[in-house]
Amino acid sequence: MFIISLTYKVPLDQIEPLIPEHNDFPEKYYHSGYFITSGRKEPRTGGIILCNASSEKEIEKIIQEDPFYTHQTTDYDIMEFIPSKYNEHFKFFIQNA
Repeated sequence: MFIISLTYKVPLDQIEPLIPEHNDFPEKYYHSGYFITSGRKEPRTGGIILCNASSEKEIEKIIQEDPFYTHQTTDYDIMEFIPSKYNEHFKFFIQNA
């Protein structure tokens, strides 16, 4: 399992026009089971994606489809972690990791 932390490296006025396209990007990864949840940081400096993937290389490939990546507006920090405790409602995601 991975946490992908996005940090904007340009002002918000350069991010805003890309938001609709960026919001469309994760849909296929939600449907395929890779993405579990995502959202913006508060304060609004970027976002977070919780992702099920087999490797960091796989994540790097997925990220390259993000409009924020292709327009070079955002830095990505990929952190792998191994869930050892979780809410029972989260069990499905852990067992399918």
